[in-house]
Amino acid sequence: MSLSKRLKMVADMVRCGSLVADIGTDHGYLPAHLTRSGKCPGGIAADLRKGPLENAKETLHIYGVEDKVQLRLSDGLDSVLPHECDDIVFAGMGGTLIAELLSRTEWVKDKEKRIIAQPMTHSEDVRKFFVTNGFKIITENACYDDRNYVAICAEYTGENEEKDDLYHHIGIHPIKGNEASLNYAKKQILRIKKRAEALQSAGVQSPEKDNLFAILKQFEEEQLWQE
Repeated sequence: MSLSKRLKMVADMVRCGSLVADIGTDHGYLPAHLTRSGKCPGGIAADLRKGPLENAKETLHIYGVEDKVQLRLSDGLDSVLPHECDDIVFAGMGGTLIAELLSRTEWVKDKEKRIIAQPMTHSEDVRKFFVTNGFKIITENACYDDRNYVAICAEYTGENEEKDDLYHHIGIHPIKGNEASLNYAKKQILRIKKRAEALQSAGVQSPEKDNLFAILKQFEEEQLWQE
Protein backbone atom coordinates (compact mmCIF):
# COMPACT_ATOMS: atom_id res chain seq x y z
CA MET A 1 0.00 0.00 0.00
CA SER A 2 1.13 3.55 -0.67
CA LEU A 3 1.21 6.09 2.16
CA SER A 4 0.93 9.85 1.84
CA LYS A 5 4.21 11.73 2.16
CA ARG A 6 3.16 12.84 5.65
CA LEU A 7 2.53 9.33 6.93
CA LYS A 8 5.59 7.92 5.15
CA MET A 9 7.73 10.48 6.98
CA VAL A 10 6.27 9.20 10.24
CA ALA A 11 6.58 5.54 9.26
CA ASP A 12 10.27 6.02 8.45
CA MET A 13 10.88 7.00 12.09
CA VAL A 14 9.34 3.79 13.48
CA ARG A 15 11.93 1.17 14.38
CA CYS A 16 12.03 -2.17 12.61
CA GLY A 17 10.64 -4.97 14.76
CA SER A 18 8.79 -2.70 17.17
CA LEU A 19 5.19 -2.96 18.31
CA VAL A 20 3.56 0.30 17.28
CA ALA A 21 0.66 2.16 18.89
CA ASP A 22 -0.98 4.65 16.53
CA ILE A 23 -2.91 7.12 18.66
CA GLY A 24 -5.64 8.93 16.75
CA THR A 25 -5.38 6.34 13.99
CA ASP A 26 -8.31 7.58 11.88
CA HIS A 27 -8.33 5.15 8.91
CA GLY A 28 -5.56 2.95 10.30
CA TYR A 29 -3.30 3.44 7.28
CA LEU A 30 -0.09 3.71 9.31
CA PRO A 31 -0.34 0.47 11.33
CA ALA A 32 -1.70 -1.35 8.27
CA HIS A 33 1.33 -0.28 6.23
CA LEU A 34 3.86 -1.04 8.95
CA THR A 35 2.53 -4.55 9.55
CA ARG A 36 1.84 -5.43 5.90
CA SER A 37 5.36 -4.35 4.93
CA GLY A 38 6.85 -6.49 7.70
CA LYS A 39 8.54 -3.57 9.42
CA CYS A 40 6.45 -4.15 12.55
CA PRO A 41 5.07 -7.47 13.81
CA GLY A 42 1.90 -5.86 15.14
CA GLY A 43 0.46 -3.09 17.22
CA ILE A 44 -2.56 -1.06 18.21
CA ALA A 45 -4.76 1.32 16.26
CA ALA A 46 -6.41 3.59 18.83
CA ASP A 47 -8.94 6.38 18.49
CA LEU A 48 -11.27 8.33 20.73
CA ARG A 49 -14.27 7.78 18.45
CA LYS A 50 -15.98 4.67 17.11
CA GLY A 51 -16.31 6.02 13.56
CA PRO A 52 -12.57 6.17 12.83
CA LEU A 53 -12.12 2.74 14.38
CA GLU A 54 -14.71 1.33 11.96
CA ASN A 55 -12.71 2.90 9.12
CA ALA A 56 -9.51 1.41 10.53
CA LYS A 57 -11.17 -2.00 10.84
CA GLU A 58 -12.03 -1.94 7.14
CA THR A 59 -8.48 -0.87 6.19
CA LEU A 60 -6.91 -3.64 8.25
CA HIS A 61 -9.24 -6.17 6.64
CA ILE A 62 -8.53 -4.95 3.10
CA TYR A 63 -4.79 -5.33 3.62
CA GLY A 64 -5.08 -8.62 5.49
CA VAL A 65 -3.52 -7.56 8.78
CA GLU A 66 -6.56 -7.56 11.09
CA ASP A 67 -4.97 -10.37 13.08
CA LYS A 68 -1.86 -8.29 13.75
CA VAL A 69 -3.31 -4.93 14.79
CA GLN A 70 -5.71 -4.50 17.70
CA LEU A 71 -8.40 -1.82 17.53
CA ARG A 72 -8.71 0.15 20.74
CA LEU A 73 -11.27 2.79 21.76
CA SER A 74 -9.03 5.04 23.80
CA ASP A 75 -8.61 8.66 24.86
CA GLY A 76 -4.93 9.04 24.13
CA LEU A 77 -3.05 6.19 25.82
CA ASP A 78 -5.67 5.66 28.53
CA SER A 79 -6.64 2.19 27.24
CA VAL A 80 -3.16 1.13 26.11
CA LEU A 81 -0.87 -0.89 28.37
CA PRO A 82 2.91 -0.31 28.52
CA HIS A 83 3.85 -3.80 27.33
CA GLU A 84 1.66 -3.48 24.22
CA CYS A 85 3.87 -1.02 22.36
CA ASP A 86 7.45 0.02 21.80
CA ASP A 87 6.98 2.96 19.44
CA ILE A 88 4.11 5.37 20.03
CA VAL A 89 2.81 7.61 17.25
CA PHE A 90 0.72 10.76 17.63
CA ALA A 91 0.00 11.95 14.09
CA GLY A 92 -2.47 14.48 12.74
CA MET A 93 -3.44 16.27 15.95
CA GLY A 94 -2.47 19.57 17.53
CA GLY A 95 0.82 19.87 19.38
CA THR A 96 -0.84 21.19 22.53
CA LEU A 97 -3.07 18.10 22.64
CA ILE A 98 -0.14 15.76 22.03
CA ALA A 99 1.76 17.31 24.93
CA GLU A 100 -1.31 17.00 27.16
CA LEU A 101 -1.87 13.34 26.30
CA LEU A 102 1.78 12.52 26.96
CA SER A 103 1.84 14.46 30.23
CA ARG A 104 -0.89 12.31 31.77
CA THR A 105 0.74 8.98 30.83
CA GLU A 106 3.67 8.43 33.16
CA TRP A 107 4.71 5.09 31.69
CA VAL A 108 5.90 6.72 28.44
CA LYS A 109 8.97 7.72 30.45
CA ASP A 110 10.73 4.51 29.49
CA LYS A 111 14.15 4.43 27.84
CA GLU A 112 13.10 1.47 25.70
CA LYS A 113 10.25 3.34 24.05
CA ARG A 114 10.20 5.88 21.24
CA ILE A 115 7.70 8.71 20.80
CA ILE A 116 6.97 9.99 17.29
CA ALA A 117 4.88 13.14 17.07
CA GLN A 118 3.50 14.73 13.93
CA PRO A 119 1.76 17.87 15.22
CA MET A 120 -0.51 19.82 12.89
CA THR A 121 -0.07 22.99 14.92
CA HIS A 122 2.04 24.27 17.85
CA SER A 123 4.99 21.95 17.39
CA GLU A 124 6.79 24.11 19.95
CA ASP A 125 4.53 22.67 22.67
CA VAL A 126 5.68 19.16 21.80
CA ARG A 127 9.37 20.09 21.91
CA LYS A 128 8.91 21.99 25.15
CA PHE A 129 7.25 18.95 26.71
CA PHE A 130 10.03 16.65 25.57
CA VAL A 131 12.99 18.71 26.76
CA THR A 132 11.43 19.58 30.14
CA ASN A 133 10.29 16.04 30.92
CA GLY A 134 13.46 14.05 30.42
CA PHE A 135 13.16 13.28 26.69
CA LYS A 136 15.81 13.85 24.05
CA ILE A 137 14.76 14.73 20.51
CA ILE A 138 16.82 12.43 18.31
CA THR A 139 15.59 13.39 14.87
CA GLU A 140 13.16 15.65 13.04
CA ASN A 141 12.00 16.00 9.49
CA ALA A 142 9.53 17.88 7.33
CA CYS A 143 7.75 17.25 4.08
CA TYR A 144 5.35 18.97 1.72
CA ASP A 145 2.09 17.11 1.09
CA ASP A 146 -0.54 19.75 0.16
CA ARG A 147 1.05 21.79 2.96
CA ASN A 148 4.11 21.61 5.20
CA TYR A 149 4.21 18.90 7.84
CA VAL A 150 6.74 18.19 10.56
CA ALA A 151 7.61 15.04 12.51
CA ILE A 152 9.55 14.85 15.78
CA CYS A 153 11.06 11.69 17.24
CA ALA A 154 12.18 11.47 20.87
CA GLU A 155 13.39 8.99 23.48
CA TYR A 156 13.38 9.20 27.26
CA THR A 157 16.74 9.74 28.94
CA GLY A 158 15.64 11.05 32.32
CA GLU A 159 17.68 14.21 31.88
CA ASN A 160 15.96 17.56 31.36
CA GLU A 161 17.67 19.71 28.76
CA GLU A 162 18.18 23.45 28.95
CA LYS A 163 16.88 24.78 25.65
CA ASP A 164 15.97 28.28 24.50
CA ASP A 165 12.73 29.35 22.88
CA LEU A 166 14.22 29.28 19.38
CA TYR A 167 14.87 25.57 19.88
CA HIS A 168 11.27 25.05 20.99
CA HIS A 169 10.04 26.60 17.74
CA ILE A 170 12.58 25.17 15.28
CA GLY A 171 14.10 22.14 16.99
CA ILE A 172 16.86 20.21 15.25
CA HIS A 173 15.48 20.49 11.74
CA PRO A 174 17.92 19.83 8.91
CA ILE A 175 17.16 23.29 7.51
CA LYS A 176 20.22 23.63 5.32
CA GLY A 177 19.64 21.70 2.12
CA ASN A 178 16.13 20.61 3.10
CA GLU A 179 13.52 22.77 1.38
CA ALA A 180 10.55 21.45 3.39
CA SER A 181 12.33 22.07 6.69
CA LEU A 182 13.41 25.53 5.56
CA ASN A 183 9.82 26.41 4.62
CA TYR A 184 8.62 25.07 7.96
CA ALA A 185 11.15 27.23 9.82
CA LYS A 186 10.15 30.30 7.81
CA LYS A 187 6.48 29.77 8.67
CA GLN A 188 7.31 29.36 12.35
CA ILE A 189 9.32 32.57 12.34
CA LEU A 190 6.61 34.41 10.38
CA ARG A 191 4.05 33.39 12.99
CA ILE A 192 6.30 34.69 15.76
CA LYS A 193 6.92 37.95 13.84
CA LYS A 194 3.20 38.59 13.32
CA ARG A 195 2.48 38.05 17.00
CA ALA A 196 5.37 40.27 18.10
CA GLU A 197 4.40 43.09 15.72
CA ALA A 198 0.75 42.87 16.79
CA LEU A 199 1.77 43.33 20.43
CA GLN A 200 4.06 46.20 19.49
CA SER A 201 1.35 47.93 17.42
CA ALA A 202 -1.03 47.65 20.35
CA GLY A 203 1.52 49.33 22.59
CA VAL A 204 1.77 46.30 24.81
CA GLN A 205 4.77 46.12 27.10
CA SER A 206 5.17 42.53 28.21
CA PRO A 207 7.76 39.78 28.68
CA GLU A 208 6.03 37.87 25.85
CA LYS A 209 6.68 40.65 23.33
CA ASP A 210 10.31 41.02 24.40
CA ASN A 211 10.81 37.27 24.18
CA LEU A 212 9.31 37.04 20.70
CA PHE A 213 11.60 39.78 19.37
CA ALA A 214 14.55 38.06 21.03
CA ILE A 215 13.71 34.83 19.17
CA LEU A 216 13.58 36.72 15.86
CA LYS A 217 16.93 38.35 16.53
CA GLN A 218 18.57 35.05 17.46
CA PHE A 219 17.21 33.38 14.33
CA GLU A 220 18.70 36.06 12.12
CA GLU A 221 22.03 36.09 13.99
CA GLU A 222 22.47 32.35 13.60
CA GLN A 223 21.83 32.74 9.85
CA LEU A 224 19.41 29.85 9.77
CA TRP A 225 17.96 31.27 6.58
CA GLN A 226 21.05 30.10 4.73
CA GLU A 227 20.38 26.90 2.82
